Amino acid sequence: MRFDLPQDRLPTAWYNALARLDEPLQPPLHPGTREPLGPEDLAPLFPMALIEQEMSPAPWIDVPGEVLDILRLWRPTPLVRAVRLEQELGTPARIYFKDESVSPAGSHKPNTAVAQAFYNKAEGVTRLTTETGAGQWGTALAFATSQYGLDCKVYMVRTSYESKPYRRVLMETWGAECVPSPVDDPASPGSLGLAISDAVADAAGRSDSHYSLGSVLNHVLLHQTVIGLEAREQLALAGEDGPDVVLASCGGGSNLGGIALPFLEDEGVRLVAVEPTSCPTLTQGRFDYDFGDAAGLTPLLPMFTLGHDFMPPSIHAGGLRYHGDSPIVSALVRSGRMEAVAAPQSKVFEAAALFARTEGKLAAPETAHAIRATIDEALTAKETGEERVILFNYSGHGFLDLAAYDDHNQGRLVDE
Repeated sequence: MRFDLPQDRLPTAWYNALARLDEPLQPPLHPGTREPLGPEDLAPLFPMALIEQEMSPAPWIDVPGEVLDILRLWRPTPLVRAVRLEQELGTPARIYFKDESVSPAGSHKPNTAVAQAFYNKAEGVTRLTTETGAGQWGTALAFATSQYGLDCKVYMVRTSYESKPYRRVLMETWGAECVPSPVDDPASPGSLGLAISDAVADAAGRSDSHYSLGSVLNHVLLHQTVIGLEAREQLALAGEDGPDVVLASCGGGSNLGGIALPFLEDEGVRLVAVEPTSCPTLTQGRFDYDFGDAAGLTPLLPMFTLGHDFMPPSIHAGGLRYHGDSPIVSALVRSGRMEAVAAPQSKVFEAAALFARTEGKLAAPETAHAIRATIDEALTAKETGEERVILFNYSGHGFLDLAAYDDHNQGRLVDE
């Protein structure tokens, strides 16, 4: 069962969770002075519009018309009820997923990439640099910069650069330059923290360039809230009062924030972050100020962290190999408003294979973490006989991750 919204129901304002937290976030700190950052400290890397959004107290922020024009290429995205999965599990739960794989880049990432490219173009910036893990963010920004005529350079975590060559091809087809990271250590498998350092150092050294981040920061999660805002309307179309639980995979927090934050104020709705056991930031990390990158070039953020020098194993879910997390997500987990669970790689791919056989969709390894947790929720409902509405974010397809599925199918996949 599929539930679609007409294009005139595309959200025209973003939901700002920052304005709705029970307590204000602690401020980011300058990497040199360790004093709270001001807008002028961020200006060398970000356009002023995004800096304002990063700190805005406004509950809603309007989406520019020029951004909406590009989002309409694929939005609103479908909400699908996973009836065949429900039947296979024998669960009384009703499972819905928001299909973000229909975007040009195949994931949720263009929701913020388009907005970031627009605001940088409006400020006269001609070139953006960024990092990417599995390549989904890099492809999204390559797509977005192609729409606005901007140059783009992507630093891709080396282990993914080598194992996912078609992501690089896609970025290059959209006109971006893609190089492996870390640039100064060819023997290193790399990490998102190292790739961020490379991208920030590049942007900071050129007057024509800004840096663009695909997760973690408040304005990134803000742009992603179109997902949950659409899902709320679509659940009503399906005859549901709302979800009982909302789940999404979590590396830096963008797709989780996108689907979960619009339900933040809904009393009784559980919000669940799902991460890999090999990079258990929320489930085993400490809450502290830490750098967003490995080299200590970025501001220090108040977040759950495994330490900015943490080197995660080379799992297939490259987009979840990040030492830190969104300050908003971290605050919600710390307060108990959001839950966090972790799953091992083998169990994640078992769930993804079941989903492919029942629903016909091949999930990205990152997305498969949400599928694993969704199945676990549905099986718990089966044990208790409880009807519950489960909503998860199908954040991206796995068509460029077939090597990972081959490892699973041939029994070569190992847990960390």
